[in-house]
Amino acid sequence: MKVVSALSLALSIAGVAWAMEIAGVKIEPVVTAHGQTLHLNGSGIRKKFFVKVYVGSLYTEHRLSTAAEALRDPGDKLIRMNFLHSKVEAEKIREAFREGLANNAPEQLGTAEFRQFLGLFRDDLKRGDQLDLLFTAGAVGVRLNGADLGSVASRRLGAGILAIYLGDRPADQGLKEGLLGRGL
Repeated sequence: MKVVSALSLALSIAGVAWAMEIAGVKIEPVVTAHGQTLHLNGSGIRKKFFVKVYVGSLYTEHRLSTAAEALRDPGDKLIRMNFLHSKVEAEKIREAFREGLANNAPEQLGTAEFRQFLGLFRDDLKRGDQLDLLFTAGAVGVRLNGADLGSVASRRLGAGILAIYLGDRPADQGLKEGLLGRGL
């Protein structure tokens, strides 16, 4: 057992990145988004009423260990959602964003940018789908299974959407802890 631990430590010190698996979903240690290399910050499972909805992962330019640090950091970030549930209706997705924003950035609810963002979610999501939210300095982009759905140019909206996951009233506290590397 000590040999395995020493080997694991030596490999991690040597910079070898290991992919991990959560609920059958392979979590990549590094992703590239719009030419930017982002590193896994943490992962967790989004649950709603004891139902596993998706595995969420946060990718960042450098390690962020607190929610305040992550919300303040100007670097690019990506939240990846790998859906586990058989079907999540588009209206349920839009409603979850409305509720999360109401809890964490209510000033963004009535904006044209938020309406534009919600308009990107036209299709139901199903088990195996991968939804990416890319946060850059001035926009939030959405990608489904590798296809760009669009983006909204608004730094404030991007910060509000990120707060849904990392704010004071996150959609799922366990997922928040996981995204910050303190879960699972």
